Amino acid sequence: MTRKKITVLTGAGVSAESGISTFRDSDGLWENHNVEDVASIEGWYRNPALVLDFYNARRAQLFTVRPNAAHLAIASLEDDFDVTVVTQNVDNLHERAGSTRIIHLHGELTKVRPENCCNDRDGYSEETVFDIGPDAIHIGDKAPNGAQLRPHIVWFGEAVPKIETAIDAVEAADIVLIVGTSLQVYPAAGLYRYARMDTPIYIIDPKDVPVRDSRITHIKDVATKGMETFKNLIKSAD
Repeated sequence: MTRKKITVLTGAGVSAESGISTFRDSDGLWENHNVEDVASIEGWYRNPALVLDFYNARRAQLFTVRPNAAHLAIASLEDDFDVTVVTQNVDNLHERAGSTRIIHLHGELTKVRPENCCNDRDGYSEETVFDIGPDAIHIGDKAPNGAQLRPHIVWFGEAVPKIETAIDAVEAADIVLIVGTSLQVYPAAGLYRYARMDTPIYIIDPKDVPVRDSRITHIKDVATKGMETFKNLIKSAD
């Protein structure tokens, strides 16, 4: 029997309960920095040393936290469903929780690439992306092609290479689950619109959601508790 497909769209709220800070709940500051200084391509051009230091600190912090119950519950959906996780998060907590099919829309914190290279429809070619774990990079650290290494992050002002792959996953889904995202950062915020008209959409968020769609069921709770509710809802629907 063919298993139903669930596409899970996740944002910062799913990792907040692990202790990873967001910037949209703190007046536009991210760890006391203006977001445009550390999360935009213009910020990189202005002060790459600041950007490298910022992501070195975020990378080190990542290895002090663990996946929370929401990450684990999302991973456990694979016991009964064909699951694809599309995440705006750059942490590796979904991987560490056990999810096996993950599309990182905004890049990955533990990875770096040459600043002059290279993307295609499915993202950056594997030959140009390097996983450095918790290690730091600095001005003068070069890739094999001689270019400065930069974080493998999609910043404001840059294209989102994996958006088409994410759209494909949403279009194929029998159920769409949205966890911990404000639905304010585009193009990711519009992904749910690609779901088929008969596809139920569940949103887990403790705040009111800024969209109206008859397909949406809003579970008004934090990610960890909301995932418990979601699993009970889909179990009763079988």
